[in-house]
Amino acid sequence: MNKRKKHTLLSLFLFLFLPMQVMAGTPLAQQPEKIEFPGGKTYLFRLSLTDKNGTPYRLDRPLEFLSQKALDRRKRQGLEVDSTDLPLPPEYIRKINAVKGVEVVCMSKWNKTVVVRVAETSHVTPLLSLPFVSHAEKVFTAPDSIKPSERTLYHKELEKWEGTNDEDYGKAALNIKMVNGHRLHQLGYTGRGLTIAVFDGGFMNADRIPAMDNIKVLGTRDFVAFKSPNIYQENDHGTKVLSTMALNVPGVFVGTAPDASYWLIRSEDTATESLAEEDYWAAAAEFADSVGADIISSSLGYKSFDDKTTNHKYTELDGKHALISKTASRLASKGIVHVNSAGNEGVGTWKKIGVPADASDILAVGAVNSSRVNATFSSLGPSEDGRVKPDIMSLGSPAAVVSGRGAIISDMGTSFSAPIISGMVACLWQSVPKATAYQVMDAIRRSADNYQTPNNVFGYGIPDFEKAYFLLKGR
Repeated sequence: MNKRKKHTLLSLFLFLFLPMQVMAGTPLAQQPEKIEFPGGKTYLFRLSLTDKNGTPYRLDRPLEFLSQKALDRRKRQGLEVDSTDLPLPPEYIRKINAVKGVEVVCMSKWNKTVVVRVAETSHVTPLLSLPFVSHAEKVFTAPDSIKPSERTLYHKELEKWEGTNDEDYGKAALNIKMVNGHRLHQLGYTGRGLTIAVFDGGFMNADRIPAMDNIKVLGTRDFVAFKSPNIYQENDHGTKVLSTMALNVPGVFVGTAPDASYWLIRSEDTATESLAEEDYWAAAAEFADSVGADIISSSLGYKSFDDKTTNHKYTELDGKHALISKTASRLASKGIVHVNSAGNEGVGTWKKIGVPADASDILAVGAVNSSRVNATFSSLGPSEDGRVKPDIMSLGSPAAVVSGRGAIISDMGTSFSAPIISGMVACLWQSVPKATAYQVMDAIRRSADNYQTPNNVFGYGIPDFEKAYFLLKGR
């Protein structure tokens, strides 16, 4: 089964109709043959470190490892820089890289972990003799071959006949009006001054589709060990996600935060599925923190992998077990609102949320249809330790998006419910800039239509962002 429909929280449409979607616009007979995995047979191991002793970085010199924007975000919320923010000691990294056949590919200062690439598993053995390495866990084994990625063709403009009669939002009207987000736009809150980091597997043609020219992209990063030549030639899942927030073509398609700024970050390897993607995600989260992102929008989630022995279990959905969930649960304490897809497993055998939707102090978002009824595919809660999951709901069955071919389409999945909310978080936070991440999320939950009787299907319900605005103003 194709990984894009099986593991990443892609749309149910892809799940049901993959043969029509692969390499859109290219007949199946012309699909490219598989190619050898880049770099040949290789393995990734996650090293757990005992400490960060000897780091030259100091808490009284935070600008050496955090941007001024990141420090300003924390200052507004009364948050201190602490020892978790200190980078790993460069001497540790040097000693790891000095071991024959070992290459460091990513790391996490919050989790004190380092991921290394080796051609032979035996190359890891000498690492265990280093006094600061406590454990090594294999998180990736390269497959023999993968399908290459290619750009698709794209439309030069969004056709007006593809929109609706809504003179403001066009086809995207219900995306925002279901959560009463247009009322914040009318008050002048469109996300200006807020930064959203978008984690995904690719942003096909987002650099070429003319309707996306005015999106305020601050930069791009690729945290996958096997880097893409260009994240804009990878799959278009991220393009669709981005469109729900950032597009601004009045009367045709307007996103929920058209004036916010965006970092486009690749943390998902769409060719394979492994625990290493949780390490990529953690590295991406720390980067987003360091550059001052206010919101992380992640339409990614994990439960099972190519190596079935590493699959997650229901008992692990406590926000503390999976590395990705431990990382996500820390974000609010750094002043970041994290919005994540709940998952599309409601009609599968798994049924429940995945990771990091199980994390504490985030907004895990499920999907509803135009009648405000939960989508059958939307993943269920609660978390293993009894917390309400999903947190909230928004449109996703289907939602209006713009594909990597530059066409307005209707697509299904909690992958699109989440970014609709992410954009609205930016608008809400713009209206009350001194609110903390915790206060923003609390107001959103309290505004939702099922707040008094939350459950494991609908969570706290569909939020009303005008109500959340007044709740924050009156706090």
